[in-house]
Amino acid sequence: MKQRFGILKEGSEVSIYTIQGGGITAKISDYGATLVSLFVPDHHGSVADVVLGFDDPNSYTTSPTFLGATVGRSANRIGGACFMLNGKKVTLPQNENGNNLHSGPHSYNTRLWSVEDHQENSLTLSLVSPDGDQGFPGTAHIQVTYRLDVQGGLHICYDAVSDKDTVFNLTNHSYFNLAGHEKTNKAMDQILSLSGRFVTPANSQSITTGEKRSVAGTPMDFRMPKPIGRDINEDYDCLNLQGGFDHNWEVFCNPCAILEDKESGRSMAVYTDCPGVQFYAGNYLGAEEGKDGVVYVNRSGICLETQYYPDSVNHPEWPQPFVKAGERYHSETEYRFHW
Repeated sequence: MKQRFGILKEGSEVSIYTIQGGGITAKISDYGATLVSLFVPDHHGSVADVVLGFDDPNSYTTSPTFLGATVGRSANRIGGACFMLNGKKVTLPQNENGNNLHSGPHSYNTRLWSVEDHQENSLTLSLVSPDGDQGFPGTAHIQVTYRLDVQGGLHICYDAVSDKDTVFNLTNHSYFNLAGHEKTNKAMDQILSLSGRFVTPANSQSITTGEKRSVAGTPMDFRMPKPIGRDINEDYDCLNLQGGFDHNWEVFCNPCAILEDKESGRSMAVYTDCPGVQFYAGNYLGAEEGKDGVVYVNRSGICLETQYYPDSVNHPEWPQPFVKAGERYHSETEYRFHW
């Protein structure tokens, strides 16, 4: 089903598309290829929307939070807003403390995507990013497909090709609250496990230092499930610098993460072919009015963004997001729900 979502201030009409499958309903906008709503049952059969979002597309334009967004060409941060490719320096816009965040400004979440295919359980959107867009080389043809399967899985598939060597590191920036997006005080009570044995610490500007630090014996250890809020305020350098959890974990095995809400019985397992997952605990959500008039305050939801390690383009010892001209980039992440 296709519905009118709203009109942008510059006059473009924005639509929202519904897909269904496996007991789940997702609503996705062509503005930013954004996951706006995700309705999942609980163990009593009651349905709740488990992602944060807005009722008006213009709020996605003005908000700095990237709620539900498709992020690219390169998610997360690139230190100094530059890197070397084929012996030449590539310079990007500096949009955060002299660095580059989520490839912005004019990020993919603030662009209208074209709808290529809409089925009952899937939606494919596309975007053409011209040579030099955001500073990246090559004209890129990008597709994102959302698909619901019969087993309660939301699959997000990314495909892209460029006519020049470039970087592709696409992710989804949804904020999850399995109690329901309106229960803002419940997110930190949810139980999280992360398989990663190490994190990549960051400095005060959230740029990775190059260290790969063991989680053992630290508040960053989620190998055994624990409430998100239990250790988030511990006196630990990683937490102090980022105001809580906002770090990249190694993807050691799949599922790389499992999130559980004990009260509703909902759980979400994350599967990915990416080398890392950025766990962000919503430390900087800033009292924004979201869907249904709900005010999202700090730590109202969490992100589990599957991707290459932050600033990996400047750390050749890490897995690399460089893609040769004409080669196909493909990545898939699944958020599998149980209740």
